[in-house]
Amino acid sequence: MKATRLVGLALRSIQRNVGRSLLTMLGVVIGVGSVVVMVAIGQGAQAEIQARVDNLGTNMIVVTPGASSRGGVSKGWGSFNRLTTADADRLRREGPLLAAVSPVVFTRSNIVGISGNWRTTIYGVDTDYEQIRAWPAQTGRWFGPDEVKSRRKVCLLGQSILETVFEGNDPIGQRVRLRGVPFEVIGTLIAKGQTADGNDQDDVILAPYTTVQTRLSGHQFIPQILASALSQDDVAPAIADIKQVMREAHRLTEDQDDDFEVKDQRQLAQAAQGTTSVMTTLLAAIASVSLVVGGIGIMNIMLVSVSERTHEIGVRRAIGARRADVLAQFLVESVVLSGLGGLVGATLGIAVTQAIARFTGWATAVTPATIGLALAFSVAVGVFFGWYPARRAAALDVVDALRHG
Repeated sequence: MKATRLVGLALRSIQRNVGRSLLTMLGVVIGVGSVVVMVAIGQGAQAEIQARVDNLGTNMIVVTPGASSRGGVSKGWGSFNRLTTADADRLRREGPLLAAVSPVVFTRSNIVGISGNWRTTIYGVDTDYEQIRAWPAQTGRWFGPDEVKSRRKVCLLGQSILETVFEGNDPIGQRVRLRGVPFEVIGTLIAKGQTADGNDQDDVILAPYTTVQTRLSGHQFIPQILASALSQDDVAPAIADIKQVMREAHRLTEDQDDDFEVKDQRQLAQAAQGTTSVMTTLLAAIASVSLVVGGIGIMNIMLVSVSERTHEIGVRRAIGARRADVLAQFLVESVVLSGLGGLVGATLGIAVTQAIARFTGWATAVTPATIGLALAFSVAVGVFFGWYPARRAAALDVVDALRHG
């Protein structure tokens, strides 16, 4: 029997009991809709995390201090600091796969401006920091190499500082005081927003690292070195080069562990997205339970349908229908029920996802792959749970079926 005729017979059978068919599809509708919504929210969260990680910089590599131990107990990464500005200079000279390198010195202080004061973080950086973090000036300009070398007291303000201390006034050319030291504002930074862990990237002041190290922090060692690889493909080999250069600079022997740590954005993204991926899978699995419940409902209704149409099956068999024809008829009817429920559920899921994104501001992502997978799963439910009723219909004895009428 042709597939088109089988689908037509299935639709006519569904139309004869519209109310019952709608109730039967309800479980599949809820299941598919739930899966689409849960996966869309999870994928949206992953995309948001990736965007925020990408917002940190271009092919960025982070070098931080290593770990120390006492009494055989490690104090963790960052507890043993031997990083210096000389290390950054050496990486810049001997790192062929590095496009940019910047030491980072930071301290906390109050900034006093024309409209008030605010406690914030001051980052001392080199000129390459602009390229590494992809963070150009919105107004004004960045400081240059000569200003870094001469330890000029100049700075750029993040947007949160601008709104708090200057209240919308133009800060370019104005002077602010950091720990009592006057700094000239030469630029403002474009807004970066929050990091993946919720920190405000715009609540920051950037100044030459030479100035911050000598006038504000006073520390010989630095907490961080940032670098940028020439391309994404160069990140892994660039990390290997950094480790080799740093080990040589710190005169570490082969039997000594690294006294520093090197990470890149991919590790940050994988760590952040790993948890999100697990939660998305878990939520989708929970939502899929509704599909199983809907499948059980389809199987029950199909068994009832076989019982009600026993005489019809006997007549069809008596006039020449094969067992395979009866099996195909009821199996296709089950698949059509679940497929229609999947279509309605997918449409409902898309609508709910759009409503969630609009009213809550959450990032969501509905992809064709998600819709296709949900529909394929709903059809599979129809095949799995429709197989037993269809086989039962096909196995009916012709004489007994005719007597049933």
